[in-house]
Amino acid sequence: MAATSNEEQTLLPDIKEETEGMEREMESEEDEEERMRVEHSEEDEDDEDTSEDERENEAEIQRLEEQLSINAFDYNCHVDLIKLLRQEGKLHRLRKARQKMSELFPLTEEIWLDWLKDEIRLTEDESDREKVYELSERAVKDYVCPEIWLEYVQYSIGGMGAEGGIERVRSIFERALTAVGLHVTKGTSIWEAYREFEIAILSTVQPPPGSVPSQEQQKLLTAQLQRIHTLFKRQLAVPLMDMEGTFAEYSDWADDGVPETVTHQYRRALQQMQKCKPYEEALLVSEPPKLAEYQAYIDFEMKEGDPARVQIIFERALAENCLVPDLWIKYTAYLDRQLKIKDVVLSAHERAVRNCPWTMGLWKSYLLALERHREDHQTVTDVFEKALNAGFIQATDYVDIWQSYLDYLRRRVDFSKEWSRELDELRAAFTRSLDYLKQDVEERFSESGDLSCTIMQIWARIEALHCKNMQKARELWDSIMTKGNAKYANMWLEYYNLERSHGDATHCRKALHRAVQCTSDYPEHVCEVLLSFERVEGSLEDWDGAVQKTETKLNRVNEQRARVAEKEAFIARQEEEKAEHKRKAKADKKPQKKSQKANRSGDKRKAEDEYEEEWGEDAELPSKRHKGDGDAAEELMETESGLFGRRPLPPRKNGPPGYRKNQQGATEAPRQTQDMSQEQRKDENSIFVSNLPFNLEDPESKLRELFRTCGTIQQVRPVFTPKGVFRGYCYVQFEDRLAVPEALKLDRLDVNSRPMFVSPCVDKNKNPDFKVFKFNTSMEKHKIFISGLPYTCTKEQLEQLCKEHGTIKAIRLVTNRSGKPKGLAYVEYENETQASQAVLKLDGTMLENLKLSVAISNPPSRKIEDKVVPSRILGAAMPRQLQGARGKGRTQISLLPRSLHRQSTPDAKAENGTVTDGVHGGPGTTNLATQTKTLSNEDFARMLLKK
Repeated sequence: MAATSNEEQTLLPDIKEETEGMEREMESEEDEEERMRVEHSEEDEDDEDTSEDERENEAEIQRLEEQLSINAFDYNCHVDLIKLLRQEGKLHRLRKARQKMSELFPLTEEIWLDWLKDEIRLTEDESDREKVYELSERAVKDYVCPEIWLEYVQYSIGGMGAEGGIERVRSIFERALTAVGLHVTKGTSIWEAYREFEIAILSTVQPPPGSVPSQEQQKLLTAQLQRIHTLFKRQLAVPLMDMEGTFAEYSDWADDGVPETVTHQYRRALQQMQKCKPYEEALLVSEPPKLAEYQAYIDFEMKEGDPARVQIIFERALAENCLVPDLWIKYTAYLDRQLKIKDVVLSAHERAVRNCPWTMGLWKSYLLALERHREDHQTVTDVFEKALNAGFIQATDYVDIWQSYLDYLRRRVDFSKEWSRELDELRAAFTRSLDYLKQDVEERFSESGDLSCTIMQIWARIEALHCKNMQKARELWDSIMTKGNAKYANMWLEYYNLERSHGDATHCRKALHRAVQCTSDYPEHVCEVLLSFERVEGSLEDWDGAVQKTETKLNRVNEQRARVAEKEAFIARQEEEKAEHKRKAKADKKPQKKSQKANRSGDKRKAEDEYEEEWGEDAELPSKRHKGDGDAAEELMETESGLFGRRPLPPRKNGPPGYRKNQQGATEAPRQTQDMSQEQRKDENSIFVSNLPFNLEDPESKLRELFRTCGTIQQVRPVFTPKGVFRGYCYVQFEDRLAVPEALKLDRLDVNSRPMFVSPCVDKNKNPDFKVFKFNTSMEKHKIFISGLPYTCTKEQLEQLCKEHGTIKAIRLVTNRSGKPKGLAYVEYENETQASQAVLKLDGTMLENLKLSVAISNPPSRKIEDKVVPSRILGAAMPRQLQGARGKGRTQISLLPRSLHRQSTPDAKAENGTVTDGVHGGPGTTNLATQTKTLSNEDFARMLLKK
């Protein structure tokens, strides 16, 4: 300390001269207009100007002040008021406005810099300088801003002439380097200012040229040179913008050149700078708030693993995204787990809740951090009281913050003592929390936020476990049940478990009897627990009473469920009747098909005659064979379409004499074979196989191999398109009908990564009520439905998860038609009790970071409506036509002459596809005198011939 004092005394004359020069430079940089406004004295503040502008500004100031008196949390109103007061030069009111805003909100960099500059101009003596120091300390705590730190250190240089002033300046510089020295783009300014400060001091200790320095001067000179060398070395080890310039400056300044160690550190920092450069460039070109770019930068620095660099990039991101709660949560969590420095951690938590006071998670983390760093009880309590006044957006947030505070109070209690002040404080806090939720929270949100009475449950457990006060615990549980929780089985079982652990058998029995009487969601499970309890604890009379009570309860429940099921069935029947009525009404509206005309004229008629002779008049069109309703797979089962059994198409043109006769002879053999196969087919011995891959090679051989273990295969009939492409379904016929049940067991077998669907072969024309869907569509109380499963979940994993709650009979993972899982599953237990137990225990649990939803299986009823047979299937079943769709040519070019588009006669008027009775067809047509009819292709043909 003595050496430091001597050094300062030696340097004082030159330092004062240097200080005056630096202050003159700082003043020359200030805006003259701003300085003129703030130099008004407080005596002139209340003087009224007669100008219109000042009167309007004063009125606006009063309006803003009144608005803030109503709502002190109006941020924009604070900003506007400060701007107006600064413009008018009303310094006293301006200080008050800034002070009030800083108490409520963190101030931005711009507001702090204006405030600091205004106060710096008004400093007259040392006491004013100390006020600026205090204000600067407040400013650097809100956000990590290099500009504010630079303003702070530059101002401190002006006071280095005072006693201990140089060390104070150096201390502030070191803090600034710790805070923002790693800032890649703006940290250089702090380093350069620090270096210039030390170089300025060096110039004061250097002896005049030609003189020999004294031993004391030489010592000071050496120490100062070492400081500058150290600053260069430290800066060159940090990745900053324009590092090359700093290295060149050091090379010129160092007489002995740059040391090898410094060069090595510089190169490493330069490599690190190259890694950071893409992220800095992304920030440079992006628009504010740059959240995505900052997030990528943060992820990069966290992978690099340097805590100081992670901290500075977080601070940079928060300066531009101060109202993003998730960013604060991530930052404070990192500090809690990695840095663990008390001042840094608590400062970050305090700034987080000031910026985002509506986020309960930040207050909760703040309380834990205060307790973790052993802050005094009053500080923790004050923070909690601020949290209650923060204005959370949902009722459950208040429940969570109360739980955190109560947990903190519980950890302070020494339960080994019969009585303590901390225990009384804990009980008083529990009481206050219940009153607060009932009054304040419920008044604001119309609910307490604690429907399950979690806080009361925790209190009851503490009284039972730590205080051995079961009477108080029972009173609390009585209150819990009166709040609408008596109908839930899990609430009664919680109470029963508490009595089982800390109470007696009498109260356990009483709780279970009340549970059986009141439970409405899972009564079977509660009854089972009661019977299990009596098996272990009860007498014969207790057992008989329990059996009678449970039977009465379950009979009543079953009656209620039967009534509900009957009502649901009645509603379902009504809906089905409505659907049937709509279908019939729709069918009645369709025009009746007209009978085919006996005589036709033109080439079209001849071609159609040849077509009918070739196919036969009574040939059944494939479109007529597709009747019934159901899924597409069920429609395909009704008749075998495709290439198998298809009769060849008639020729388009007349061949030479005898051609048709030969052609008929050639097609006779396939027709006879088809007729024979139809007689040999037996649906009761057959199965329908669908959802097969279209690219399945040799499907007949593949299916024979798959089903050969089921029985002797008589025939495999795969279905192909006219071009010979496999349609993905086929029929397999066995010699013995006993093979069919064995074949049905192979349903959903994996074939080339797709589930193969196997179902009975049923003619739906004869059995219209047959349904292929084999799973139940009503409530299955012994089976549970699980949703939210990860797609990678296997049957083995699911069995391992569910087998703890009962005997598993079957597990079915739901997949789509391509065999990919849907994240759903059905698990069948041995009885309803086990299924209920599984629902209670598994619902809401986590599996591979996914939350599972578990309920009793109650699939919705399948409402099967009439469907039009898809055109793809109909087209495959129909023979190729001579003409295109709707009788047009394949080119879809209209053959109607242009003359027919015009009105030919007043009597024969065609419009919108209809023709009046003035247009008569050829022989065999039927006309109505007073009705219009839709024009067919035949009508157009006759009109063409008539012309």
